[in-house]
Amino acid sequence: MALFGSKKEESTIRKIKPTVVRCESVPKELNKIAKDYDTKIENVDFNILSVQTYIKKSANGDWSEVDKYELKNIPKKDFLSEDFFIKQVYEIEVFSKSKIKNSLDDFKLLIGANATKCKIYMQVKEGSVLRYYDGLRDDLKEYINKHKVRAGIFIDVFDKPFYDTVAKLYAEVKVSEVVDFENVKTYLIAESYEPTDTIDAQIVFHYKQDEKKDNDRVDYANRGFIQSVQKDELLIEYLKPRPGEPGRACNGVYIPAKDPKEELSIDFEIDEETIYIKEDEESIKYYAKQNGYIAFEDNKYTVKSEADIDEISFKTTGSITVGVDSDVTVKVTEKDLIKDAIGSGMDVEVTKVDVEGNVGSNTNIVAKTVKIGGQTHKTSNIKADEIEINIHKGTLKGKKVKVTRLEHGYIEANEVRISQAVGGTIKAREITIDVCGSYVKASCSAFIIINSMRGSENIFTIDPRIKPSDDNIEKNQDFIDELEEKIYALTKEQEKYLQIVKKNIAPFNDLKKRLINYKKNGLKPPKEFIKQYKIYQAQKDKLLEIKKEIKDLQYKLDIAMHKVNDIQEDILKARIINKDRWMGYNEIKAHLIDPPLEIVYRIEEDEKNKVFGVVKLEEGVYKIMPLNEDF
Repeated sequence: MALFGSKKEESTIRKIKPTVVRCESVPKELNKIAKDYDTKIENVDFNILSVQTYIKKSANGDWSEVDKYELKNIPKKDFLSEDFFIKQVYEIEVFSKSKIKNSLDDFKLLIGANATKCKIYMQVKEGSVLRYYDGLRDDLKEYINKHKVRAGIFIDVFDKPFYDTVAKLYAEVKVSEVVDFENVKTYLIAESYEPTDTIDAQIVFHYKQDEKKDNDRVDYANRGFIQSVQKDELLIEYLKPRPGEPGRACNGVYIPAKDPKEELSIDFEIDEETIYIKEDEESIKYYAKQNGYIAFEDNKYTVKSEADIDEISFKTTGSITVGVDSDVTVKVTEKDLIKDAIGSGMDVEVTKVDVEGNVGSNTNIVAKTVKIGGQTHKTSNIKADEIEINIHKGTLKGKKVKVTRLEHGYIEANEVRISQAVGGTIKAREITIDVCGSYVKASCSAFIIINSMRGSENIFTIDPRIKPSDDNIEKNQDFIDELEEKIYALTKEQEKYLQIVKKNIAPFNDLKKRLINYKKNGLKPPKEFIKQYKIYQAQKDKLLEIKKEIKDLQYKLDIAMHKVNDIQEDILKARIINKDRWMGYNEIKAHLIDPPLEIVYRIEEDEKNKVFGVVKLEEGVYKIMPLNEDF
């Protein structure tokens, strides 16, 4: 190994007489010599003179020496046999560590291993430096091997990664001459036979969900009272016990495989009509035959679609959120008028909800179908396609809604039928109110029909903005505004390029003729001519591109404006119909789109007119008027 620097002696350190020893454990031998000389282990150095590897194939057999080439031909099954033994004997020369700095002193490393010592790593410390010189490759191997045997790791047995790492480092240094390790780098330098884990028999309940957490706190309000499952979903799995495979560490130690625990007995039954089984060598798996939720009753697992519950509350079930596509129906049977069938703060999200009693404060219900036999709290929220409620005080959004009595609640839907309305806000395409009290605000895009008027201070509005989500007027208007802005900007840009092209058309045509002439005569035109021609052509292409873009945007704008016109025509078709007499003070309003304004008609006490609508008097002028129409 190359040396450089000057020698320094310290009289306080007792110099070790160079000694050659044979041993199986280099760390133990170095510690013994350090103790004999009353010095620190850091002051002891050594060289590896030779390495001998011995194997035997039984505990009582004789050791036989093998070289590193024969080691390569030993099959894996021998290494994984508990009757196979391997050891190494090292001949080393031990001496005092020199104070003269050598070429690899700046290459500082540590040897580490995984838990089984089947993977050995070399960690090069931050700030290390590796310089190229003749003989570096051999010195590098010796330097790393010394660290390995100090750590009790075999040489030339499991060393394929070692050779690869040395080759990689050597090639990098040879090209760069000096390699600075600005950060810690780790290399794999030995890899033996990792043992395979033993699989103990166990039953895995896949359908069970982890408790939801918020800031590491368990959400007790949503604790999975019902566990939804989908068709063909894996519900339960019995893992059969499997013994692992033994291993062999990089220090030659045999690692036995653990015996699996005794088999678990499957002490439950399944409903074969709703659950099917698949079995192989490794496991028994139980799958759902249908959507629903999994239930365990009388020691039997089954998949159900209906759940009958006394009440949904924090104390009993917690929230039930299994999804609107779960095919789960929840029936809540509590119907005491002084209790809540669905308690305060509960969330319910299933396919169908059927509640016989009341819905408490701050509840949220999401489903495809909802039926409530009692009343909803003013802070409750319900969202479903079809909704039927006895007394509604909260907020609901749906498609088809039927309410027996509306008491200052909010409804947003497509079709609404209310038996009796006492205050409240309704927004729907079609609204029918059998008995209308006072302080009702109803907005429609098609019609409002009142069969019996029993109050006043009501406002009935024709509003074309009440449409399905795919017909959203606000979005359409925003789109129109965006298109008009783009067209305006492009039109200005088009004018700019049009002036440029007009100005340069004569020079362009002249240049074009010259280039044609060059080509006819087989001459190469000047580069400046070609460059100028490309500039002119690009300007023309840009003008055509802008024209095309304006045309495409104008087409989209025409379609959007046509939709506005259709909506405006729908306003003229909408009707407010009162089949009874008018009482007190009531108003009819209409929201126009183009022009964007609101028009109002104030209904007189005992007014005889029954049918009202928006009439177009002239272009841009509209008025709400009584219509001579039958209903």
